[in-house]
Amino acid sequence: TEFNKKQRNIGRWQKMAKLHAFTVYYVKKARNHRWRCSNVTFWCVDEHLCNQWIQALKELLEMQKSRPKQLLVYINPYGGKRQGKRIYEQKVAPLFSLASISTDVVITEHANHAKDNLFEVNIYKYDGVVCVGGDGMFSEVMHGLIGRMQKDSGIDQNNPKASLVQCNIRIGIIPAGKKGLTFSLIYSFILELFLIHNFLDLGLSPLDVSSVHHNNTFLKYSVSLLGYGFYGDILKDSEKKRWMGPMRYDYSGFKTFLSHHYYEGTIAYQPAKHTHGSPRDKESCRTGCCICKESEKQLAEQQKECGLNHEEGEEEWKFIKGKFLAINAVSMSCACPRSPKGLSPAAHLADGSADLILVRKCSRFDFLRYLLRHTNQDDQFDFPFVDVYRVKSFQFTSKLSEDNESNVMDIGKKRFGQFCRDHPACCCNIVNSTWNCDGETLDSSAIEVRVHCQLMKLFARGIEEKCKDEAAYSQSSIEQLL
Repeated sequence: TEFNKKQRNIGRWQKMAKLHAFTVYYVKKARNHRWRCSNVTFWCVDEHLCNQWIQALKELLEMQKSRPKQLLVYINPYGGKRQGKRIYEQKVAPLFSLASISTDVVITEHANHAKDNLFEVNIYKYDGVVCVGGDGMFSEVMHGLIGRMQKDSGIDQNNPKASLVQCNIRIGIIPAGKKGLTFSLIYSFILELFLIHNFLDLGLSPLDVSSVHHNNTFLKYSVSLLGYGFYGDILKDSEKKRWMGPMRYDYSGFKTFLSHHYYEGTIAYQPAKHTHGSPRDKESCRTGCCICKESEKQLAEQQKECGLNHEEGEEEWKFIKGKFLAINAVSMSCACPRSPKGLSPAAHLADGSADLILVRKCSRFDFLRYLLRHTNQDDQFDFPFVDVYRVKSFQFTSKLSEDNESNVMDIGKKRFGQFCRDHPACCCNIVNSTWNCDGETLDSSAIEVRVHCQLMKLFARGIEEKCKDEAAYSQSSIEQLL
């Protein structure tokens, strides 16, 4: 209503006749990198002016080409606490509807359902593929999408030297299960804002992917951890004890630590000379990382000069032979609540390299000291029995595979196991360990691994800067997620 100048600053609410209004939904950053969803309503007496504003805002949103308009969604109804479907319907779908994002939803019915389906659907009509579940669901979607892109481009995945085609279709992660990968990628885990922040805020984070081969046969892709020895044995033992729930990892970890198995073999690796920095840097990979951006420029120049389907020439290989308690290759920090800095704090998400960590045979006490370093701020590589290298590819061959010309003694070892020279009272029938590939076991001990720079893109903006009390915040935010 009209009011004179004397009444203008009296601070009382005024009634408006013939109201016209529209509401704008937005996100704002709060404390500790938490994002909050909010809205503001604009009121107007003039209907024509109100419609003009609405139309202008819609046109501006339409101009945002990086913003998704149509998504393919896969939901795992069985993962985690079986809350995937409920989380999507109550939290995710309403926000997608507000943002005018249309979706095609597939409820997975069995293992590899999403992976197989991605080879059949017309993926090119979608702006992205979203997986609602844990790390296993993400792995399915990743394998299906990358595999489909290589198939359509005529790339043989079984060729370990082939240069893979980048996936321009982004992958979105809605955490609803095990959160190992998503914890490493993003610290802000409040679900509603996590969705808007990543899907509506033009977030795009490239991610390195490692291909794993055995005898010119493709096995799996990895984006976080490849672990042989300690972490492989934990996974293998814990798979037999799923009835214990999450406690199985603690039990298997303690059991594996007491067994103190070591494995003999040879590591061959190619140093990542193209990347800047080293695994022992103090600076971690964060949003807008300059090292990852520089790798992106190098990748674009390489594709411009050589094309997409070139094969890299052979470069110098370095060899290390020995006895190892653990062999770990990580493409990201692998941070988690129990290890806030991760296995390799300075690992980068998109620099085209992996950090190869070799833990040589040592005493139980020394190995315990190494494990405890993951929980504090000390340099976890500062041990004489720990080596770390930044590599672009590596191969591992176990001693048993090397000796496969096989004399009678070797055959006896294979059939009956061998007595551990360090622990005569313990009949160790473990001659080879198992590779832990992003939480899934690989039966082949001899593998060839190659890192593909920025093969995949995520709906994300990278890892946020650390907050003051990161460890405490990370634990609480994870628990608040579901």
